[in-house]
Amino acid sequence: MTVVGEARVAHDRSSFSVEVCTEAGRFGALAPEWGRLHARCRTATPFQSHAWLHSWWLSYGVNGRLRVVLVRRDGELVAAAPLMLTYRPFRVLVPLGGRISDYKDVLLDDTCVPEAAHALVTAVRETAGGALVDLREVRPGGAAELLLTHWPGARATLPDSTCLELPAAPMDDLLTRLAANRAQRVRAKLRKIDALGVAERPVPVAEVPTTLEALLSLHRMQWRGRGVTPEHVRPRFADHLTRSVRQMVARGEAVVTEFRLEDKVVAVDLTLRAPSLTGAYLYGAHPGLRARKVDVAALLLRACTRNAVSTTPAPSGSQTPSAPSTPSASSVLSLLRGNEPYKHHWRPTPALNHRYLLARRSRWTPLVWWCVGYAGVRGRVAGGVRRLRGWRGGEAR
Repeated sequence: MTVVGEARVAHDRSSFSVEVCTEAGRFGALAPEWGRLHARCRTATPFQSHAWLHSWWLSYGVNGRLRVVLVRRDGELVAAAPLMLTYRPFRVLVPLGGRISDYKDVLLDDTCVPEAAHALVTAVRETAGGALVDLREVRPGGAAELLLTHWPGARATLPDSTCLELPAAPMDDLLTRLAANRAQRVRAKLRKIDALGVAERPVPVAEVPTTLEALLSLHRMQWRGRGVTPEHVRPRFADHLTRSVRQMVARGEAVVTEFRLEDKVVAVDLTLRAPSLTGAYLYGAHPGLRARKVDVAALLLRACTRNAVSTTPAPSGSQTPSAPSTPSASSVLSLLRGNEPYKHHWRPTPALNHRYLLARRSRWTPLVWWCVGYAGVRGRVAGGVRRLRGWRGGEAR
């Protein structure tokens, strides 16, 4: 079932039609026009692609909770907020994508950002009703910042996760960020990788399911005994990854890279791509590589830089006429969330995601500030746990 209405922008004579998509089948049918809007939104990340979000809903969604807010002008989709209803225990609208998505945001057409943002704010407020809107993991500069700016009710901003970013530049350029002696060591490691005969290749669409299965198997293997992320070993995650990435590879929105040594698959990398950002999402590497002194981080980063600075042609016949062109070179290579030490070797720039809390009526202001206080307490507790673990780890050493 969908709810349709009209939203009129005060400073513009244009009339915007509004639709709230509540059915998975209808959401799936939006792929062509969603893809066009995604390509026209400069702040979009790969996690706002239709393939990623619709597939996520099929794996993680709850019937009756879908609330995808759509705004059209003259029949063309110019704004979208992919949301769902949940309870905590009060009613909350949250973005689709869950914890497995590093960035969440809305989409706004670059050709009419102010008008589309105003119409989207009106539509989201009407859809929310008495529910709190909780937008997490919004990248700095994300389109959702305009929802916060134009929101007429109660609102608050909180810090969220930190992502680490590098320029989308060739590997040789990234090496100039390092101290001379360290850069020299990395170059030597890359030469050793090439001398060993490690071969890499982008995986064609038809081989994506099999290769992703190998990625997840290698990922479990590399984390064995060290606490793998539980979601990464669940069937629903594998289903989502296979379903979404196959479509994204066909559209140039993802690259799956396979690494072979002595005719065996020893590593697989998944990189997600959008016009302004490339994200190093997930990889699996055989533990035997480290035994052979292969620098896995350097191996993977070199592949990611190639995917970020070049246009990957989509396979012939894989795109529909309404699909957007393949993403061009990105401006940012994001190492995404996670504070692993190997990431800091490359001197990345921290980028703090934001969390926006929005309520329609002033009587919900206490709830907004309760959420702010609760998030603060949780953050202090989590920080204390991390410091305690670090202290114990130091004591053990």
